[in-house]
Amino acid sequence: MGTPDFAVPTLDALVAAGHELVAVVAQPDRPKGRGQAMQSPPTVQRARELGLPVRQPKAINSGPFREWFTSTDFDVAVVVAYGRILKPWHLQAPKLGCINVHASLLPRWRGAAPIHRAIMAGDARTGVCTMRMAEGLDTGDLLLCEETAIGPDETTSELWDRLSVLGAQLAVRTLAELPQLQPQPQPEEGVRLAPPLGRADGVIDWSWPARRVHDRVRGMNSWPGASTTFRDAPLKLWRTAVVHDVPAAVPAHGPNNNAQPGTIVEAGARLVVACGQGAVELVEAQLPGKRHQGGRDLVNGARIAAGERLGEPMQAPLRG
Repeated sequence: MGTPDFAVPTLDALVAAGHELVAVVAQPDRPKGRGQAMQSPPTVQRARELGLPVRQPKAINSGPFREWFTSTDFDVAVVVAYGRILKPWHLQAPKLGCINVHASLLPRWRGAAPIHRAIMAGDARTGVCTMRMAEGLDTGDLLLCEETAIGPDETTSELWDRLSVLGAQLAVRTLAELPQLQPQPQPEEGVRLAPPLGRADGVIDWSWPARRVHDRVRGMNSWPGASTTFRDAPLKLWRTAVVHDVPAAVPAHGPNNNAQPGTIVEAGARLVVACGQGAVELVEAQLPGKRHQGGRDLVNGARIAAGERLGEPMQAPLRG
């Protein structure tokens, strides 16, 4: 049971390991793109390539899907980012229960956006855990965990890809060792929640320290994306870097009246913006209707000058 591309490596790994897959269960097709054409989830597309049966129920708690799920003879359900809450009857239907592959070191970052939240918080390490699913939100007993470092400039999209492969390997290992594994209750301390993200979460507050700004930008890459305003228009921020050779106008520690947060303090070979503490370089950004551009190209193309400000409120349109 899984929907996004994060679950595809696990699907491939289970097939490669010789497991018999009764079906791939995913969410229904959704309209996507400018034309809003219906598109199947990545797991469904891959399942069809592999010739596997697919089920995409709109209702999972009643009707044909519930009848099929409870009457089908199968050993275990492997759940990877399915995107829906399973009820007790789901968890009890397979002989060996439901095993979830979760992209964090539980109990830290329970919920829908563990990868984003780990990077946004500046975590130095994360990982993948497998657990026996319980009724609570990612509260099940742990089976296996694999830890990995998070690079200081690593983005959510990059870590997403790495953890999807790590999760696939851990899922295969968990099934192979399942008879011998002793599930362990999650620690009561260290619980952090990872609720879903929206576009508002990506709005940059330039009064934050440079490291926090940088972590927010990389944590929101590639969705839902970080943003600010520039010249009364939105500016998307795709990649930043903490500036260690801070320009003289920017204090390395604490606020300063000479360079208000959001002020462009360098516009040349690089594009540097003052934060509440320190500064960040805009390595890659995007103006409305334009492609992603490096900081230097942005400076040259938009004729950006030091002293201009980011993050100021956009003016409301005048009404006659």
